[in-house]
Amino acid sequence: MHSEQFKPVRLDTKAELARAMQRPGFKAAWDGLEEEYAALNELLQARKQAGLTQEEVAARMGTTKSAVSRLEASIRSEHHSPSFATLRKYAHACGKRLVIKMV
Repeated sequence: MHSEQFKPVRLDTKAELARAMQRPGFKAAWDGLEEEYAALNELLQARKQAGLTQEEVAARMGTTKSAVSRLEASIRSEHHSPSFATLRKYAHACGKRLVIKMV
């Protein structure tokens, strides 16, 4: 058995991101994901503000936890975008109203 104690190394995400931004093509790819991550953040914030788990949101939507998990993950996918009706059901399950703006 190894007697050394595990010592995790703290990740400086801001420094890593700054370093990654220097790589060719990274900034354009990062900027291209801004809308998806903003939408995902809105979903997660709505659920957090409502104090709900994925299971609780699923029950309110009449679906399964795995479906809610897939929904939250699908925001970042160009292949499986959720419908307006699904997003509205999610918003209502969190006690919110879905509003879409173009800016």
